[in-house]
Amino acid sequence: MAKGRELKRRIRTVENTRKITRTMELVATSRMKRAQDRVTAARPYARALGDVIAGLYTPDLADRFPLLRQPAATHRAAVLLLTSNRGLCGGFNANLIREARGLIARLRGEGADVELHVVGRKGIGYFRYVGQPMKVQRTDITDRPRAEDAASLVDGLMADFTAGSLDAVYVVSARFRSAISTPPTTERVLPVDPPKRTGPLPDYLLYPSAEAILTELLPSYVRNAVYRALVETAAGEQGARRTAMKNATDNASEMMNTLTRTYNRARQAGITQEIAEIVGGAAALE
Repeated sequence: MAKGRELKRRIRTVENTRKITRTMELVATSRMKRAQDRVTAARPYARALGDVIAGLYTPDLADRFPLLRQPAATHRAAVLLLTSNRGLCGGFNANLIREARGLIARLRGEGADVELHVVGRKGIGYFRYVGQPMKVQRTDITDRPRAEDAASLVDGLMADFTAGSLDAVYVVSARFRSAISTPPTTERVLPVDPPKRTGPLPDYLLYPSAEAILTELLPSYVRNAVYRALVETAAGEQGARRTAMKNATDNASEMMNTLTRTYNRARQAGITQEIAEIVGGAAALE
């Protein structure tokens, strides 16, 4: 019964693994729901902010704001990559890193110098491994990002863009569509492309002036774009982890069923052999 004991040990090991993955699936589901609520809450504000800027924007005002400056060519660009601090979420981080690598290669192919800003241990670990220099490395942003986190990431980039030392800023993040669809996406946040108005233009009373209002709203618009990228990436991470742990749990259950059938067949074969030996012994004594 050495084989039977080995099978029982493997069944217990797989069962313990299934308990762990099932627990992690439930935790990820709970966290994903909270993260999804943050995504849902962030999107209406972003749309309203974009509508206000679209209503205020005119070509003659654009020349007065550095954040609206459209460089003739991109000589120096910054790429902000958002990844997670933890693994066990399938190909989530690998897809984000692949998206960032493709963007960097494209920008360098166009003759631009690229500086890399990375959030999350997984992205930092990869680019350290391949020897890619990083200007910023952040691991302090949790899966519950705040508006202050977005400001700390992008305020320095806005200052560099305003000073003319950067021509473009890109954010590579996840787009949360559903629990099973979190594709990587690239968004250029600087220079600001004025949003397109999708409805009738409201009759605004502007005080003190459109210029003064845009001075305050444009930085907020850029910070909000980074904040949305943070919350959507956090929600995408939990969705990817939930999917990965569910698949692991299902695979463990299937493996347990296979091992249990194998054990039962081995046990039945052992019993049959013992009966045959008893019958054969009794026959020999007659």
